[in-house]
Amino acid sequence: MSRQWFFIHTYSGHENKVVESLTARVRDMDLSELVTGIKLPKEKIVEKKGNKEHVSERMFFPGYVLVEIECDEKGKIPDNVFHAIKATPKVTGFLGGKAPTPLSDDEVAQIFQNIEAAQEKPKPKFSYAEGEVVRIKSGPFASFTGKVEEVNEEKATVKVTVTIFGRSTPVELQFLDVEKVTFAEEQ
Repeated sequence: MSRQWFFIHTYSGHENKVVESLTARVRDMDLSELVTGIKLPKEKIVEKKGNKEHVSERMFFPGYVLVEIECDEKGKIPDNVFHAIKATPKVTGFLGGKAPTPLSDDEVAQIFQNIEAAQEKPKPKFSYAEGEVVRIKSGPFASFTGKVEEVNEEKATVKVTVTIFGRSTPVELQFLDVEKVTFAEEQ
């Protein structure tokens, strides 16, 4: 017997309900020794509205839930567990269909590492690319627009070139201190 992680596919937007329903179903059908984990990988997202930061959650894999199952010697999911999960409301099936493939140990380690990293440091809601035009939302350069020259994803900062008194000046800003300028706004 070995524990393996599988993805189950759900109706989009119903992932939390599937986790609740599946948890109750496993408990009620006394399958807790066979279904040993149910996870919905999420990350925290930060956005700035006015001068306040708002933190929300976003799913890593929208439409999917991770389930850890005690499989037989051949790596097959027990029939009663397979049917119990598949019959859970809002579940459309296993990733891989009737013969689901478990995630590799490396894939599972990477997913859990990403979850842990996301819990420690929330990500900005938006990301930026070199050459994009942005408007500065706060600080001494508020309402100035400039071009993104450099992006540092690790620090969540951008280096923006702003023209002040006819001179190009590079300014390093947090992702939350700038917003993308749409094409219509540039006109």
